Formats: sequence, structure tokens, C-alpha cells
Amino acid sequence: MNLNKLVQAAIFAAMAIGLGFMFMLVPNLEFISVTVFLAGMTLGLPYGILVGGTAMMIYSVMNPLGSGLIYITLLLGQIIAMAGVGCVGSLSSQFVKKGKSLTQSISAGVIGFLCALWYDGITTLAYPISAGFTWDETIAYGISGLLFTFMHLVSNVIIFSVVVPGYLKRLEN
Repeated sequence: MNLNKLVQAAIFAAMAIGLGFMFMLVPNLEFISVTVFLAGMTLGLPYGILVGGTAMMIYSVMNPLGSGLIYITLLLGQIIAMAGVGCVGSLSSQFVKKGKSLTQSISAGVIGFLCALWYDGITTLAYPISAGFTWDETIAYGISGLLFTFMHLVSNVIIFSVVVPGYLKRLEN
């Protein structure tokens, strides 16, 4: 492993965790996923996955509103989902970097939507399936959280649309 990239990954993870704690009282407004996405985009696939998994594990386990250790299956779902966001950041980096500012903003917004959908889908299914819910109960559980999922989707579109092009513009200078 490259020491320089490992240090950068640690900085990205610390920033994701800090931003997570900073905004934890605002429902479904989070900057962890965009930070993990940028880590994957900047550092590459293995580091994006490492940052996503590490940041989510530390944030979830140390969360004063409720530790992820209470329900380990949900914690694993969160870690896998956020590692996937880092993976998407790496895989989509060339696509997002090529466009002009408006194209970058639109494509980043679409990717932010998909990342939130991925994360919410995994975490919504992780609990009821592992708790032994029937399929009907799992669907009812998912439907009961649609408003929060919608808010997360919209906020991620806005955050990714603003932050990713701004970050790329900063890298150019």
C-alpha cells in the first residue's frame, strides 16, 4: 500500500466521520456518502472501499444516538452499502471528470440519487429480513420509511450536484 494514499484515505475517513457527527441531528441530511464518493474518485477503488467501510463502521459504532453494535446485521449492511459508495466513486471518476460544469453537476446528482437509493435499499432490507419478518412485513417496513428515503434521495442529489463539481474545480486549480 502506498503510504501517501493511506494517509489521504485516513483524512477522508476522518472528514466523513466528522461531517456525520456534525449533521447527525438533521434527518437524512448527510455528507458521509459524498465524502466517501470523493475518496473513491480521488484515491481509487481499494481506498474508496476502505474509506467507506471504515468511516461508516466508526460513525455507526460511536454514534451517541444509538450504536450500530445494537444490531450487527444493520451495521454490516451500512458498512457494505457505504463501501459500495466508495466503489462507485472510483468507477465513475473518469465519466464525471470529463464533462463541463453543468454536465458534471447533472451526472453527480444522478450518481448521488443512485448512491442514496443503494444505501437506503440495503439498510432498509437488512433489519427486517434478518429479524425474521415475512415479505409482507418487510414491504410494510419499507413503505413506512418512504418519506425519509425520499428526503435522503433529494438531499443527496443536491449535495452531490454542488459538492462534486466544486471539488473537481478545486483540483484543477
